[in-house]
Amino acid sequence: MIQSSSSVRADGALVAQPSESLSKHSQPAWLDRDEYPFESRFFEGAEGRLHYIDEGKGDPILFVHGTPSWSFEWRHQIRALRGEHRCVALDHLGFGLSDKPRVGEYRPVDHARRLLELVEHLGLQRITLVVHDFGGPIGLWLALEQPWRIRSIVVLNSWMWGMADDARVRRLSRFIASGLGRFMYLWLNASPRWLLPASFADRRKLTESARAHYLAPFMLRQQRTAPWVLGCELLGSAAFFDSLWTRRSALPAEPSFIWGMADPAVGTDVLRRWRDHWPRSSAVEVPGAGHFPQEEEPALVTAAIARVARGV
Repeated sequence: MIQSSSSVRADGALVAQPSESLSKHSQPAWLDRDEYPFESRFFEGAEGRLHYIDEGKGDPILFVHGTPSWSFEWRHQIRALRGEHRCVALDHLGFGLSDKPRVGEYRPVDHARRLLELVEHLGLQRITLVVHDFGGPIGLWLALEQPWRIRSIVVLNSWMWGMADDARVRRLSRFIASGLGRFMYLWLNASPRWLLPASFADRRKLTESARAHYLAPFMLRQQRTAPWVLGCELLGSAAFFDSLWTRRSALPAEPSFIWGMADPAVGTDVLRRWRDHWPRSSAVEVPGAGHFPQEEEPALVTAAIARVARGV
């Protein structure tokens, strides 16, 4: 169980106090607070220290990232929405400013379990759940386990089912799990160095500063295990993903979608499958964006999330 102290805010919400502030853990030299202007909070968990941000007040928006990312990917949205909502974003174990044990539990179900632990500790309810990439199955598991906490759901370029029948996914996951793939991920830092920029439709929108903030958390070889494991789990967690899809009708809200239509990885065929099941759900298609629409078109994505969070 995560250990920390708590207090009650003026609006009655339970706020977990970080067990140790960032001042007690020297701020990484690479972290630019102009790019990421948020207070860092930490919890000491049984598996390692978890970093998260908790900004603003009001009904909460819970942002869930994928790989090879961290809460940094939501910075534009949190900066814009924290005046109206309580914005919470965790760095999964092995990512961002959270601990990165060389030997750890890094499967999607493990990240989901730790996310639920944090949500329970913070006492979050009436959540607008915003998920991206691997954050989809991680966050949607939470919605299925404790549906009464969730008010609305927003999905960005993600999935909720096993993709073992997709030849592209099979090839990619098997390559990542191979000796060469492992070498590229763990020794060459291939995921944030090459795969992340390649997922942008317009690489000019990945600024040098932003790219540096995606690379820096994995600067050392021993910090790169979690992205490699998730790459392998594209196939390895197929049964977990399929179990989510089997339960899809139990989701507490119909998902809304924001989709980078030029995503080379999680493309329009994935969106079509979502829409086949929820044809009346809202979908904001972003034609000029790839896998990270929140980076390539931040204002559009922020406005779409705000509409869902307000119940518009």
